[in-house]
Amino acid sequence: MTVAEDLGFTSVWFYDSQMLYSDIYSTMTLVAEHTKHIKIGTGIVVPSNRIAPVTAHSIATINQLAPGRVILGIGTGFTGRNMMGLPPVKLDDLREHVRICRALLRGEDVLFREGKRERWIRFMHPNHGYINLQDNIPIAIAAQGPKALALAGEIGDGWMAPVAGVEEFKQNIGVVKAAAKRAGNNAPNFSTTMFAAACVLKPGEALTSARVISQMGPMAAVALHALWETSAVAAQLPASLQSIYEKYRDEYVAKLDVPADRRYLKVHEGHTIYVKPGEERYLTAEVIGAFSMTAPRDELIERIKKLEAAGMEEISFSIPNDGARERIEELGREIVAHY
Repeated sequence: MTVAEDLGFTSVWFYDSQMLYSDIYSTMTLVAEHTKHIKIGTGIVVPSNRIAPVTAHSIATINQLAPGRVILGIGTGFTGRNMMGLPPVKLDDLREHVRICRALLRGEDVLFREGKRERWIRFMHPNHGYINLQDNIPIAIAAQGPKALALAGEIGDGWMAPVAGVEEFKQNIGVVKAAAKRAGNNAPNFSTTMFAAACVLKPGEALTSARVISQMGPMAAVALHALWETSAVAAQLPASLQSIYEKYRDEYVAKLDVPADRRYLKVHEGHTIYVKPGEERYLTAEVIGAFSMTAPRDELIERIKKLEAAGMEEISFSIPNDGARERIEELGREIVAHY
């Protein structure tokens, strides 16, 4: 991440998906120790992975290593849940997780519930160098569906948005802002971050070139996985992609040589990391275009500026593992340096 910091990137985010990647807080610790300015965020923590006191304790520990550079992003979970064949956590559970984390991070006593038990808890030694509660840790809510968007506005210090077109983004941020106003949420410096895979097309390069597929394919394939899961991601897909999904479902997933009760394990294999053999034929120009920001440099910068005018404050580029350093350098050179 020192490369990203040197290139002018202002934040770095990490997935909390226990069946796919390294431990999120161990990774964040390494980044905290080897950087000086870049902000470090969870993108996103899933409430069911840990009880709320552990979430608060873990992020406050990172805050001790990188004072004032930490953001707690929380959501209902996609990869962290679907990899285990489970649906997203309920919004009420997300709300409760945020309630407890926020109180603990403020140094307050808070009522913690475990089943039918209710107990008051607090951090016992906040000033002994174990954790940092002095520097504020904002809590951003990842949201896409209408109810989740409203919750982000109601209780969040920020909103984490999926890749979207300008008009869709305007509509969604309108829901967030309206909910914040109704709830009297006047969080200072309310942040809006969009997560998107991005690729700068070379002159004459097609959306389905081998280079684009290698860079954007692992992220775009997630859209097909989401369709199969009928997740909130799928609910907002354009109708033009439905026929592609139906082919993927009937020609690819239905023919996977795996028991039906474990099919999700095969569908999600390679999720955001690599494209499984056979999946590439469903990564059409329409899919790449809808689920990534792939265009010539000037078009990408213009799109980012339009999103910024609509209320987006930050864009986080999602990058697969393979060639990550080169991808960071390319985006820094082609986008950050010219923006």
